[in-house]
Amino acid sequence: MGSCLSAEGAAALPYALAAAAVSASTSASDDVGNSIKRGNSRKKMRTDSSSLDSNMETWLHRVPGRLFLNGSSEVASLFSKQGKKGINQDAMIVWENFGSRTDTIFCGVFDGHGPCGHMVAKKVRDSLPLKLSAQLQLNSIREHGHDNIKSSALESLASEDIALMLADEEARTSNHKDSRLDFFMTMRGPFLKAFKVMDKELKLHPSIDCYCSGTTAVTLVKQRHDLIIANVGDSRAILGTRDEDDSLIAVQLTVDLKPDLPREAERIRRCKGRIFALQNEPEVARVWLPNCNSPGLAMARAFGDVCLKEFGLISVPDISYRRLTKKDEFVVLATDGIWDVLSNKEVVDIVASAPQSAAAQAVVDLAVRAWKSKFPYAKVDDCAVVCLFLDSNSNHYSAFTSTQ
Repeated sequence: MGSCLSAEGAAALPYALAAAAVSASTSASDDVGNSIKRGNSRKKMRTDSSSLDSNMETWLHRVPGRLFLNGSSEVASLFSKQGKKGINQDAMIVWENFGSRTDTIFCGVFDGHGPCGHMVAKKVRDSLPLKLSAQLQLNSIREHGHDNIKSSALESLASEDIALMLADEEARTSNHKDSRLDFFMTMRGPFLKAFKVMDKELKLHPSIDCYCSGTTAVTLVKQRHDLIIANVGDSRAILGTRDEDDSLIAVQLTVDLKPDLPREAERIRRCKGRIFALQNEPEVARVWLPNCNSPGLAMARAFGDVCLKEFGLISVPDISYRRLTKKDEFVVLATDGIWDVLSNKEVVDIVASAPQSAAAQAVVDLAVRAWKSKFPYAKVDDCAVVCLFLDSNSNHYSAFTSTQ
């Protein structure tokens, strides 16, 4: 349990920002005219960006099969509830017929943190699926012989990402008979590029301050019997499936990417970031700047959080694959407001026992009650849950019922 950002760090950081602002204004005092021009330019950029985001949001709201409010469809149930910490910083999405394919669904939950966390989570919810779809289409064009086509996304790749893609291409060529490996390799590259471009866009966004704000993202694409998951942060995906005795069990599909995981800690410390827990939260490892006790981020990977990107925090997703079988019944994606108080098995049992259309709300309602009983003096965290049911006919558009 614990806030994603340390209260101590949140209090300390604004002073550093204020000092930087004073320094910047002092050094610019000799060029007032240019400063005014630059200020007007930045203001215009913010206005244009806000208008673009608004237009995109309006268009997205009209897309058939794209669900982002509390409610349900024939294949999914979604529910989010604001906690007691302020504005709801969680976001969620289910996009049926993703990429104009009737057999494909995109799902995701996003847990924002920091002063602008709600804006970051919403931006990633809206933009990341579009970037992934564009990368998949670009891959499709390239596979049909148009290898000379380039995009800004491709040009922004670092050398290590290019190496990964070349390795993926080689593996895909040498294992073309294995359709499962082919699906994984086809999806892995676009996921990596979409996440990279998304984080770069946030860093440069003129109207969303991502310096000490960010979001998690646990996302999946289901295509027929293939499931690929890309995860950043400490939101989680689990699978409800049957074992050999036909008993319902929970299988965790993602790893909570906390700073004290050995591979994450090694990277952060190698980049001069610091990891330690506060005395009043000894169980919550946090990431800190090298010479400043801020911001105290309780995860090792995230979108945004620009202040930590040079010190080991990354937005590269942890990507995994699963071939679905008849024993697999549903997938649950949820933010840590759920997992801080409910076990994987408890969540699976709740979903299995609730009406499909109300499954996500049932999980959230139980989590809220668990918060009040287990941590009566703590503020209830925001909660967001997406339940994707695997035994429904998802090869057509499903009518959406909203409760908001």
